[in-house]
Amino acid sequence: MSAAETLRQAGRELVVLDRAVYDAVHATPSPTLDHALARISHAADHSRLWVSIALGMSLLGERPRRAALTGLAALGATSAIVNLAVKPVFRRERPLRLETVRTHVVTMPRSASYPSGHAASAFAFSTAVGTAVPQLDSALRALATVVAYSRVHTGVHFPGDVVAGATIGAGVGAVVHHLAEGRTLGHLAASVASGSPVPSAPASPSGPAVSLAKVTDTCSKPLWRVLFAASV
Repeated sequence: MSAAETLRQAGRELVVLDRAVYDAVHATPSPTLDHALARISHAADHSRLWVSIALGMSLLGERPRRAALTGLAALGATSAIVNLAVKPVFRRERPLRLETVRTHVVTMPRSASYPSGHAASAFAFSTAVGTAVPQLDSALRALATVVAYSRVHTGVHFPGDVVAGATIGAGVGAVVHHLAEGRTLGHLAASVASGSPVPSAPASPSGPAVSLAKVTDTCSKPLWRVLFAASV
């Protein structure tokens, strides 16, 4: 078997496993959790949960305010990548949700299933903000994990959709945080390779490094609102 055939076979097996995990989740009764997870999933629609947290952080001082703006920038960038670049390419159909023991579900979105926009937004915001404010890191990542799982539990995504969305979101969140801190993508690559944080790059003689204002400039554009509305 050639390398290409091996990869294709592995891909088919992963799809089978993905659907098997989804079926196992929806064959397991959990009435106590159903209502809570449906509410959490709904709260994250259109990134309302993360925008609310950002608004709260903006009242706590300069550092939390800057972190909140970075998180919102990461949300916008992630929504653009997921909804405009990735979903149109893969066009994976949503789960049918014909046989489920769930007592509470959410409305099935009309967009493609892969990757999960909710998971991507959750991990983009939690990564960008948690890296900037370490005291919030564990709580935000835990909340992001719950939001991501809720999309599987409520039946609107396969587990693979959520894993892919979380991976994209975490990556974009890390990049946006580094740019907001005035670091270059080269600094980010060095940080990932070494496994240790890299100090901010000094401003160049011709001007300052990339500023938070530049990273968050898209917040004022109409496209920002369109991307949030499409975050599913």
